[in-house]
Amino acid sequence: MHLTENSWFVKALVKATSDMWSKGWNERNGGNITLRLLDADVEPYLPSWSVSRRLPLGDALPELAGQYFIVTGSGKYFRNVQLDPEENLGVFRIADDGASSEILWGLSDGGVPTSELPSHLKSHLARQQLLGEKQRVIMHCHATNLIALSYVLQFDTANLTRALWEGSTECLVVFPEGVAALEWMAPGTDEIGDATAVLMAQHPLVLWQFHGVFGAGRTLDETFGLIDTAEKSAEILVKQISMGGPFRSITSENLAALAKRFGVSPLPEAMLANGWRLGEPRGAHTVSAGAGGVGPRSSADGMGRCRIRS
Repeated sequence: MHLTENSWFVKALVKATSDMWSKGWNERNGGNITLRLLDADVEPYLPSWSVSRRLPLGDALPELAGQYFIVTGSGKYFRNVQLDPEENLGVFRIADDGASSEILWGLSDGGVPTSELPSHLKSHLARQQLLGEKQRVIMHCHATNLIALSYVLQFDTANLTRALWEGSTECLVVFPEGVAALEWMAPGTDEIGDATAVLMAQHPLVLWQFHGVFGAGRTLDETFGLIDTAEKSAEILVKQISMGGPFRSITSENLAALAKRFGVSPLPEAMLANGWRLGEPRGAHTVSAGAGGVGPRSSADGMGRCRIRS
């Protein structure tokens, strides 16, 4: 009999959760992953599985009926997945009517799948409609610098994308479709799942304002790398802003040359943007130059990007 804990997909989730925790993206029980399993993946283990529980989904998703997923559990700490995968992970099947999940393995302490399951499943559906069978992974984490940018950038998809493209040369090549900006919504609801799925139909990354990022991909490595690349660019941008910059940046001509060289079609509205902008400060949060600072800055200073009041 094949032991599920020795399967490639359990080992892959152990590695992914450990890597994400070591990055500092998944504090406490923050973050979640779903990986869609193919029939060939689950076939060796089906004789040892049985339905232990049926859990209702918020909104029925008949389009996903019969699909198998491995998922991180609600309230589970990523740092503990490697210590006890069977308690912290679960394999489930979407019931034939698309209205419930059937737990087949794992979540051995009576746990349930992540509270963000509506966002995961609806995003899987949106990406499957775009990419078909290639879409397999949805990953959510609290990437520090991306969250920080959601507090200070003018928060819209074109501006966020343009900033990240300019933060690091590889970004336009890695995510030419851009990073969608989703204004703050209560997590763990069908409503945020619906809003995320709409954006996922066009973008592989969605930044939840003040909360975290959702990424989609064909493999765990691809999706991790997508988030890692965006987060690295965000870190560079945070450092630029903290040093009073940027004073120079990747130009529209540079971005066009990248797109031509690597044969990608970048998000048009981000290409048309004249650089990127910080948001307008509010009330007590207005930024001013203190002693030893760089001095007052206009709302269109330097490269016409920053909107910081003196």
